[in-house]
Amino acid sequence: MKVILAPMEGVVDDVMREILSTINDYDLMVTEFIRVVDQLLPEKVFHRFCPELANNGQTSNGTPVRIQLLGQSPQWMAENAYRAITLGSKGIDANFGCPAKMVNRSQGGAYLLQNPELIYKIMKAVREAVPSDQVVSAKIRLGYEDKSLFMENALAVYEAGANELAVHARSKVDGYKPPAYWEYITEINQRLPIPVIANGEIWNQADAERCMQITGCDSVMIGRGAISLPNLANHIKHGDNPYSWLQTLDLMLDYTKQETSSRRIDYYPARIKQWFCYLNRQYTEADELFRQLRIFKTAPEIVACLQQARQQMN
Repeated sequence: MKVILAPMEGVVDDVMREILSTINDYDLMVTEFIRVVDQLLPEKVFHRFCPELANNGQTSNGTPVRIQLLGQSPQWMAENAYRAITLGSKGIDANFGCPAKMVNRSQGGAYLLQNPELIYKIMKAVREAVPSDQVVSAKIRLGYEDKSLFMENALAVYEAGANELAVHARSKVDGYKPPAYWEYITEINQRLPIPVIANGEIWNQADAERCMQITGCDSVMIGRGAISLPNLANHIKHGDNPYSWLQTLDLMLDYTKQETSSRRIDYYPARIKQWFCYLNRQYTEADELFRQLRIFKTAPEIVACLQQARQQMN
């Protein structure tokens, strides 16, 4: 069984990857997408999204990190993929699943699921640009407005030469509303000879086991669940007990220390509040604490609130 951390824009940055990799045995982590339009991006962009490049493309404990690219130009996707590999990315992932309106308006992400031929051209160009010993993967949804092209899109990725395919078991229109339609992944997994990774509505070990039983996949990708329950990967892989609220709060303080000591302190308030939105699903205490700190706009105010909550638990 493999467990992969999904890319989550605005949530899973390098600090979060570092934190989660210290308490989980992830097989792979995928970065937030790097937007590719009409140029070869400078190296500093890749290092900003993936500082792990300075450590041979892995977190401090050796968890491999793969850069994800999002774009609709085969040529520029290929050139940027090659640059990412030369800088140390552990493979390349292409994003055909992002449902964000801004991304879709610019004809990126899930929007491309309406055009399997273009997906094929993008993946083929990337595969030809990237050395054969490096993995090229893609993440798709089941469709854009409906699921009628789910198999055509999966086949386009495979026939273009991809090594792996992750499938989020919803269409763009479905968003993140339950349920996840795992049965579609079953069909894809039965059809494709490459590894298929199941994604969607995996919140605990029971969900992961049921998903793998239904789909026949031996790998799962977790996103929102990984933020909702910080040790979800090890809960799935090893049966570890879910983190308590005390353990989670300590983890948040560790994350806070790293984020606020960096040059990115200005966006810490938005990041920590975003995390709370996911923690609320798992911990009632998170909802109570969020009610207190959501009014604060600066990092020092939020840090003080978190520290006070931790002191009260002694």
